[in-house]
Amino acid sequence: MLETGFYSLGMPGRLDDDIAFVLAKAAELNLPKLGELGPVAGRAEFARRLSRTNPPAPEGVLAEDFAIAGIPARRYQPVGGPRAKALLLYFHGGGFVVGDLETHDPHCRALAAESGSVVVAVHYRLAPEHPYPAAIQDGLAALKWAAAEYPGWKLGLAGDSAGGTLSAVVALHARDLGIGLALQMLIYPAVDQKGDFPSRARLAEGYLLTQADIDWFTAQYFGQCHSPVLEPDASPLRAASHAGLAPALVLTCGFDPLVDEGDAYAEALKRAGVPVRHVRLEGSIHGCLGLAGYVSSGKAVLAEACRAWSSVLS
Repeated sequence: MLETGFYSLGMPGRLDDDIAFVLAKAAELNLPKLGELGPVAGRAEFARRLSRTNPPAPEGVLAEDFAIAGIPARRYQPVGGPRAKALLLYFHGGGFVVGDLETHDPHCRALAAESGSVVVAVHYRLAPEHPYPAAIQDGLAALKWAAAEYPGWKLGLAGDSAGGTLSAVVALHARDLGIGLALQMLIYPAVDQKGDFPSRARLAEGYLLTQADIDWFTAQYFGQCHSPVLEPDASPLRAASHAGLAPALVLTCGFDPLVDEGDAYAEALKRAGVPVRHVRLEGSIHGCLGLAGYVSSGKAVLAEACRAWSSVLS
């Protein structure tokens, strides 16, 4: 059973020492912005960075690449087969523009190893080649595939950043389609495209993800839409109702421009009667999961996800 409640890790208003070091190093290196590189080169740069900062992949997990209705996917399961009849769909982060099966491979292996379940990573179509709502369509295709291929199994959704947004949206559709979910895990998601939460302005510069980055990702994803897209498929916080949704793990970071809306989503779920475990990593930043090879908060995010998924399978 998911242990619910709000949990604050670290000291509010103070950067973790290891995060401060990472930010100082990034400033010293003057790394190019992904938006300056463009989508294609940005994808290569994002993959290069995560290959250096991701946690080590655990052993004892088998992986196979396959396709779900033409969508690239990778299935992970412990050696010897799953110990639990459960499947977790994982949607990678990257602003709906970058990221792939490789960038999030260690995290998915850890989730499979710790839980003893099957984990399926989904490489949904990316913008700008495939703008909104292509990613939503692929997420729904993966959900329907999982429900059909694994009848009677516990199903869950998880994702970080854009993948957290996609997980929240697919969870809304799962409820409306009558597909039961054991858990939705939302790691620093963007949930309101209006973008007027105070943290967007307060933390617009200096914490790796900037408002300029958000604007670029948003422009790629929504293409010709020149105003905020406030329908639930883009802004799940604005859904008419959150009642009846799956239990949720919501992870937010105190120095993330998206922290206020992530916190608001956790509160909206609670008000609707959804069991929620909300963990705020006070001294951390957006993208810390991809820094889990170096920073304690990234390791904590991965550990929280592994524990939460395992808890609903026992």
